[in-house]
Amino acid sequence: MTEPELIVQREDGATRGRYRIHLAPGVEAEMTFRKDENGTITIDHTGVPPEYEGRGIAAKLVSKAVSDAREQGFKITPVCSYVVAQFRRHPEWADLRA
Repeated sequence: MTEPELIVQREDGATRGRYRIHLAPGVEAEMTFRKDENGTITIDHTGVPPEYEGRGIAAKLVSKAVSDAREQGFKITPVCSYVVAQFRRHPEWADLRA
């Protein structure tokens, strides 16, 4: 049996937002951010339920934010330790770091 495709959805509020992946009924992975006045987003939390860890789900959330930043022209301030580590591993994202 293959796993279903993981679709990242972005939810935007006035000052905060999140990227989320629906994993099962009532179960989500998420990455939260706040919107800064200068047009950047500050990613402050990434969470994946323990039973879903090790499947690249958090990386998929970060990749979507990076893709959105490239397409929409905003910068990212990584605060969440996972996102900070991902930016270290991907020097090609340096131009997107605020």
